[in-house]
Amino acid sequence: MISLGPMKTIFNIGKPSFRLGLAIGVLAGTLITAGCSGEPSAVESKTLRIAVTTEPPTLDWSLATDGVSFNVLTNIMEGLTQYNDRLEPVPAIAKRWEFSEGGRVITFYLRDDVKWTDGQPVTAQQFEYSWKRLLNPATAAQYAYFLFDVENAVEYNAGTLKDAEQVGVKALSPTVLEVRLRRPVIYFPSLTTFMVTFPQRRDVIERYGDRWTDPEHIVTNGPFTLDQWHHEYKLVLRSNPDYYDASPALSRIIMYVVRNPTTELTLYETGELDMAELPPVAIPHYKTHSEYKNLPLLRGYYYGFNVTKPPFHDARVRRALSHAIDRSQIPVILKGGQLPTASWIPKGMFGYNAKIGPSFDPKKALTLLAEAGYTGGKKLPPFSIAYNTDPTHRLIAQFVQEQWKKHLGLTVELEDQEWKVYLKKLDIDPPPVFRLGWGADFPDPDNFMNLFISTSGNNRLQWKNERYDRLIAQGAAEQDSKTRQALYNEAQTLLTETDSAIISLFVAAQNVLVKPYVHNLGLNAMEWLYLKRVRLAEKNLK
Repeated sequence: MISLGPMKTIFNIGKPSFRLGLAIGVLAGTLITAGCSGEPSAVESKTLRIAVTTEPPTLDWSLATDGVSFNVLTNIMEGLTQYNDRLEPVPAIAKRWEFSEGGRVITFYLRDDVKWTDGQPVTAQQFEYSWKRLLNPATAAQYAYFLFDVENAVEYNAGTLKDAEQVGVKALSPTVLEVRLRRPVIYFPSLTTFMVTFPQRRDVIERYGDRWTDPEHIVTNGPFTLDQWHHEYKLVLRSNPDYYDASPALSRIIMYVVRNPTTELTLYETGELDMAELPPVAIPHYKTHSEYKNLPLLRGYYYGFNVTKPPFHDARVRRALSHAIDRSQIPVILKGGQLPTASWIPKGMFGYNAKIGPSFDPKKALTLLAEAGYTGGKKLPPFSIAYNTDPTHRLIAQFVQEQWKKHLGLTVELEDQEWKVYLKKLDIDPPPVFRLGWGADFPDPDNFMNLFISTSGNNRLQWKNERYDRLIAQGAAEQDSKTRQALYNEAQTLLTETDSAIISLFVAAQNVLVKPYVHNLGLNAMEWLYLKRVRLAEKNLK
């Protein structure tokens, strides 16, 4: 899943010596007078109040690609499976599943008591429709590749196969879904935890068109419903009284759109937010605070190249830029337990190999530039580092800018853009050098490596390597762990060293503040925010 990265700024709770002064109060007051302070407190209304740095670009789960959309959708929708506390796929709408024909067929048996919010039953046919809509080339879904292991999915998505009936997903009855795979895929049940595989209502989509996700039109099946969506202000989710599983302890979730980190500071300090993510400047101050939580994430941070744009069509230039960055300084800058890495598969996931990736070697970087015709960095065409607006992204960009100036003599500009504008730019015409991250959709290396195959809708690099594609395909089907590790070692070497299509920089860590009355939040390495089990301490409820 495309990562926004660490975004929020919290400085202190009740300690004026660490405040930023009057400017913070003025900025916070703008939002509070807009209506936030009029909401009941969390403990009064069983309402969890959190901040999001942008509103969801879309709530169409065939099209969503970002973390904000995902955290809304996984609380108003459910799919065949869901994760337990150990990040293992367990039954959700599918009560069980069976593999057959040597692992090439998987049959899901659905519960018969799951209903949409308009009372209609959730059926296998709605899963079949959703998956084929995702794969339909007319949908233009970036996550279509997620289902490319389904029989004939690649051909249908490419438009070479016109008959959707030949795609290997079929409802055998209202409660039985058969999936035929083109090869055994050991992690396939994990794929069905993810939003793009959730069922959809064809009648609703066809009736309302692009407006089908508006609160007055959308139908969902999860523990919460989308009650309100005030654009650029807040989203409100309410407990779903018809949810098939145990009713959520929360009655409401309010997601405020808080773009300014100093505003979020005051809202947390004044008790109007129940959770917030810490920025680098505040982490040292909070490391011993009782409300501070830290854990590693399965989330990588990288700079990508548009390899079609000179001079970045030359792998020597890309390799030089990667060798010229001292990644060991990144944890010093970010202060939150981030792990510097030049490889791509994150630590904590099978396939991680710290020995892969370009080492910090300025002399080698200068040699590579000279070989490419840019001795001492001279005559290299000017370029910018593009990133979406955020204090952390700016810190990293300034650091990389300084590294390239110091070690290669390059003067590089910085260009930041609002998230929606930035995403559109990446889709239409990716900049020569751009920031992105990737958080695990499922805890398997294929999710990270598949991102850069030639047919991936999330591959903004314009980079294609047939050998890489074959390695990733083999890795997905390989059951021997040693052989699978070797396949991913070679693929990572191609990606980060030989071709240097990306500059992997670090693996992220989560640094958050959580109010003491918030229980069962279930922070996890995938940064998935499942809220149906969250409760507010009974002793505080009125």
